[in-house]
Amino acid sequence: MTPTPSNSGKGQEIWRCPTCRIALWSNYAGFGSKVNFVRVGTLDEADRLTPDIHIYTSSRQPWVVIPEGHAAVEEYYSLKEYWPESSRARLSKLRQ
Repeated sequence: MTPTPSNSGKGQEIWRCPTCRIALWSNYAGFGSKVNFVRVGTLDEADRLTPDIHIYTSSRQPWVVIPEGHAAVEEYYSLKEYWPESSRARLSKLRQ
């Protein structure tokens, strides 16, 4: 695990493959260790999972094209605005 600073100032923990050091998943301080944010690109069939939202688009490379109509924000996003109520309810239970 590699502790890493974040824009929120709370930091995140990045879990990496011990052999190649590629990032596999993260734990963000606001969620703790109960929620793992998996790096989809590390999965065997990553193309089966399309993104719900594109984040940190302000720093994307010019050749990255976000398809018309896809949710995208320049930095991080508001869970209340983008997450379905059912997802927010599950997260609320995890935080108890």
